[in-house]
Amino acid sequence: MFLRWTPALNVALSATAASLLLVMPLPAAAQTVDQLTPNHVKLESVDYQGKRAIKVVEDGSVQNGEAYAVVKNTNFHNGTIEVELAGRPAAGAGEGARGFIGMAFRLRDGRFEYIYLRPTNGRADDQVRRNHSTQYSSFPDFDFARSRKEAPEKYESYVDLDPGAWTRYRVVVQGTTARLFVHGAEQPALVVNDLKLGDSTGPVALWIGPGTEGYFTGLTIKPSN
Repeated sequence: MFLRWTPALNVALSATAASLLLVMPLPAAAQTVDQLTPNHVKLESVDYQGKRAIKVVEDGSVQNGEAYAVVKNTNFHNGTIEVELAGRPAAGAGEGARGFIGMAFRLRDGRFEYIYLRPTNGRADDQVRRNHSTQYSSFPDFDFARSRKEAPEKYESYVDLDPGAWTRYRVVVQGTTARLFVHGAEQPALVVNDLKLGDSTGPVALWIGPGTEGYFTGLTIKPSN
């Protein structure tokens, strides 16, 4: 796994044998997976479907929303977060597991925004489940249950997903707006015009939901004005 820094704070996260290479304008320094700070998750560098990746699973019993790994030295405001990810229900996961996987951003004081996928919903026979393939939430006060109660369908949408398959994921954030693009599409699968934490700033994190076995590779963070 490689973590590359440039003066513009671009971060590229791709996998190599259980290590991170931090490339800075000054001499490079070899790092370990400690470049990611785990929060109720276990991290492992693995081979998955032809790519080196970081495997992320829950560490014990974890409350919904609290399983993630923070990318150190990131302070994200506006810009683009791109990654390839793959999520599927972990072995022994409950019936409600969907392979929840995505990215969290603007973490600060225990709060953050996050947009995630439900891979097992993408090709479900139930159309309602299909309509819940993507989700925006804000931790800890605005989860999926609250959004469905207060604004049904506003913070969820459909996109074709295959559980466990590599999926191109891109979020573009500007002020209080976020747009999710999947599979390299030119049009967003989900548009959020009222990010609940406002126009804030904070680190970026790899995020998984309950009962998920998740994989991440090729993370790029590109800030904008």
